[in-house]
Amino acid sequence: MRLRILLLVGATTSLVLIAFLVPLALLLRTVAADRAVQGATTEAQSLSSLVATSDRDALGLALQQLNASSAGAVTLFLSDGTRLGAPADRTPLVELGTLGRSESATVDGGREIVVAVRDRAGAAAVIRTFVPDAELNRGVPMAWLLLGALGVVLLGVSLGVADRLARSLVRSTTDLAAVSHRLARGELDARADPGAPAELGVVADAVNVLAARIAELLREERETVADLAHRVRTPLTALRLEAEALPDPDHAARIGAGVDGVERAVTQAIEQARRRGSGSDAGRAGSDAARVVRERVAFWAVLAEDTDRETTVEIAPGPLPVALPAADLEACVDALLGNVFAHTPDGTAFAVRLTARPGGGARLVVADAGLGIPVGSAALRRGASGGGSTGLGLDIARRSADQAGGRLTLGTSAEGGLEVVVQLGPER
Repeated sequence: MRLRILLLVGATTSLVLIAFLVPLALLLRTVAADRAVQGATTEAQSLSSLVATSDRDALGLALQQLNASSAGAVTLFLSDGTRLGAPADRTPLVELGTLGRSESATVDGGREIVVAVRDRAGAAAVIRTFVPDAELNRGVPMAWLLLGALGVVLLGVSLGVADRLARSLVRSTTDLAAVSHRLARGELDARADPGAPAELGVVADAVNVLAARIAELLREERETVADLAHRVRTPLTALRLEAEALPDPDHAARIGAGVDGVERAVTQAIEQARRRGSGSDAGRAGSDAARVVRERVAFWAVLAEDTDRETTVEIAPGPLPVALPAADLEACVDALLGNVFAHTPDGTAFAVRLTARPGGGARLVVADAGLGIPVGSAALRRGASGGGSTGLGLDIARRSADQAGGRLTLGTSAEGGLEVVVQLGPER
């Protein structure tokens, strides 16, 4: 942008200077030539009275003095063919002067001027003055040099002013882009300079309003999450007390574990909301996929046993570090296994396999022997569900894969059911 402004101003200024300086330079040359011709004509005319009143000796002396002080060459042609003054040939213009006509013409090397006069005897005489090109152009090169220097100075000043203007525009644009990048990184206190030039100031105001609105929405989200957590924890506490009061220790432990899982999910939601609000990346460290998957499969194994589901578990020996926090990986595994229990009938077998990826990371596969997903299904679209659920399970798994630098793919298992493959990148 800065270079384009400089090129535009430079081209415009150059055209204006050319349109102004070239005619002025030509005018100066014409004025210089006219001045030299006028001076020579005046000198020639000043001799007219001398030719009519003086003898040849006086005329010769006068011409000698005049040629010594004049830049041109002055010659007097008398009627008898005598030449006084500077040596010169009888040119056609001199012959024209003998007929009584005073003229001037451009010849090789300069300009010739003739003045028709009468000598003391009344005979026709001609005063010829020759002005060389050097005299016609005297002072013109210096004037052109000064005009060129003036043009360069004016062009330099215009480019300097344009560069200063371009710097302010580019700086304001760069600052505005930097503010947008800071907002994208979660630095919600970033603000643009509303004093930017022209329309950039309007854009800066709009960006500031947008940033303030984003901060307000995130604050409202955090408050909503905190309020929801407060409301949920009260019945959870009551449910925990009821579970502890159960006579069967196994049932009490199972229900208590479920309550702990819900409480962990609520805590994770609060922590994630706080991280988004503060723009901090704290707590985004990786985790050991082997340990997390093994723990979550053991948690779901109890429910699998109660619903007569055959479970195949193949987990590579750890550690398998991945670029996903343990809480997010737990939510991913719970979402995938929860889908199996929610969308397949009791007694449907499923398998969980975790292997290491070449180059680091892990590959998690959850496959079942259910009916699978119909062709063209939008199961990966957030909120889309064909089973009456919220439609967030697979979306949670997809976002976890994206967060870990991997991807999620759906396929058909060997038993004809759904197979979900989650690629998790290595810990950074």
